[in-house]
Amino acid sequence: MLDSYSLSTIFLMCADSGSFAAAGRRLNLSRSAVGKAIAKLEDDLGVRLFHRTTRHQGLTEDGHIYLEHARRAQNELEAVREVFASGRRSPTGILRAALPAALGRHFIGPLLLQLPGLHPEMHVALSLSDQPIDLLESGFDLAVRIGASLDSDGILRRKIGTQAMSLYAGPSYLERFGTPSNPADLDHHHMVVYSRGRTLHWQTPHTKGKAGPEGTARLQVDDLDLLADTAVQGLGIVSLPQWLAAPHVATGALQRLSVLAPRSFDIAVLWPQSDIVPLRTRVAIDHLAAHLPAAMALAAQPENTVTTQRL
Repeated sequence: MLDSYSLSTIFLMCADSGSFAAAGRRLNLSRSAVGKAIAKLEDDLGVRLFHRTTRHQGLTEDGHIYLEHARRAQNELEAVREVFASGRRSPTGILRAALPAALGRHFIGPLLLQLPGLHPEMHVALSLSDQPIDLLESGFDLAVRIGASLDSDGILRRKIGTQAMSLYAGPSYLERFGTPSNPADLDHHHMVVYSRGRTLHWQTPHTKGKAGPEGTARLQVDDLDLLADTAVQGLGIVSLPQWLAAPHVATGALQRLSVLAPRSFDIAVLWPQSDIVPLRTRVAIDHLAAHLPAAMALAAQPENTVTTQRL
């Protein structure tokens, strides 16, 4: 007879796998055994957790509610087992992390992927997106986000770095439209806006607080790498992280505009507040705090070197 923890584990595997058959393969159980376990859990709870058809299986509304609580309970139990099994010396289990797309792709993801090599019993599952998430309901151990206010009830926060943003344009654009010499000039230039999740754009002193983006927004893209490409192609002025612009500035494909001072945004790790924080989470946060600033500074060096020489 399966206990409630085992039934919940099977339920979580079914929710993650998308089917009873796939969950059975991962658990080394038959599809029939998985189906009976889910039926037993539904009988115990008095609710239906899955919609079932011959071609589709999906969570019911009650299933989504149970998923949230079961995931949280599983994480707490894993944390307790980890404390006693490892003596707080070696992290175990799967670290689930939500990362911003560009920063995650270039820096944070590669840093977190180092952890299984350093801690053999630790695994990493990464999700890259700039869309807002509910960290308390999503099942992630931690999230990394950039800028503005990141405080929230039930969420802890630690700053792990700073991202400096500046304005850039390609030489071909500046040849056609000229180089802005003061903030007011930006209203007459073409801009390309970053528009995934929270739109990032510049504000001039005389337009701060007004509705809508400044300048003439000809294009909107939802990927920072693509945003850099649009500027290289001469399509407009963009606001980019200095580390991302650095290789293009070094080759002369982009020029940093001094019309506005760089703007800095905090990079922070967020994680759910809990009496027991899994060791894997604490190890990941410490690893990022120790290595991210230096990695970003090194990436930005080519631009800073070129800018200094030009001045």
